[in-house]
Amino acid sequence: MSSSSLSIIIPAYNESARIAKTLRQVLRYLEDQPAGGEVIVVDDGSKDDTSRVAEAVFAERIEGRVEGRVIRVEPNRGKGHAVRTGLLAARSPVAAFFDADLSMPITETPKLVEPIRSGQYDVVFGSRALDRRLIGTHQPWLREQSGRFFNLVMRLLTGLPFKDTQCGFKAFRMDVCRPVVEGGLIDRFGFDVELIYIAHRAGLRMLEYPVRWDDVEGGSVSFRTGLQGFAELREVRRNSARGLYDAAVARAREAAGRVSNRRRLAEEAGVESDVSAELAGQRI
Repeated sequence: MSSSSLSIIIPAYNESARIAKTLRQVLRYLEDQPAGGEVIVVDDGSKDDTSRVAEAVFAERIEGRVEGRVIRVEPNRGKGHAVRTGLLAARSPVAAFFDADLSMPITETPKLVEPIRSGQYDVVFGSRALDRRLIGTHQPWLREQSGRFFNLVMRLLTGLPFKDTQCGFKAFRMDVCRPVVEGGLIDRFGFDVELIYIAHRAGLRMLEYPVRWDDVEGGSVSFRTGLQGFAELREVRRNSARGLYDAAVARAREAAGRVSNRRRLAEEAGVESDVSAELAGQRI
């Protein structure tokens, strides 16, 4: 993988009906990018043909600059476990995970990726709360209000300053964030908060950025899932109090320090960074 390639992870559970359309859009987007990359589908113990459909889409492509592979997890462990599995398998310097329904259009990807490639941030994640004018199709009213309430409780329990931790589109600079991913313990709904919490405690450079978003029918979030999410917020708080994230926080800080030192030494020596001039100067 080149220094500017991108790994896209798609966690999937019983997504055979729409995974083909999603993968073709993602593959087409990456093929159009100069650096290419890879797409990793993590099938989280699906009971349908998700893996077979994904493998068929990858097989129909001619040889190109984008690789595609499926990782099958058995039995079902949860979206958090699937996302961590995909991120830790990623081979590109920047890795992002996208929901299988592509409720955030693939064309929004630069908003997440370019601030990392330009060296400004280590973690960038999409937000529906910062500019609701970008939401095309809204969720049902009750579900949207429960999401707002969840994020309010999240901020109260964790102290995180962010407005929307549950939008399913996040990107990571992996040489800094690998310890964050390795330190995650929550396998289901609360994993997003946990990853952001560990990264925030480690002092990583983080950006919440407004993205276009449309609700897509057929999602797996239910009332029961939402209740579980509140319980997992308390779990994040308990894990932190018990010191279960301390090692991951320390490793992430050390990794960020090494990257910062390399950047400083390169600047002092007048050596160009691994980011192109175009990306280094780009602003979203």
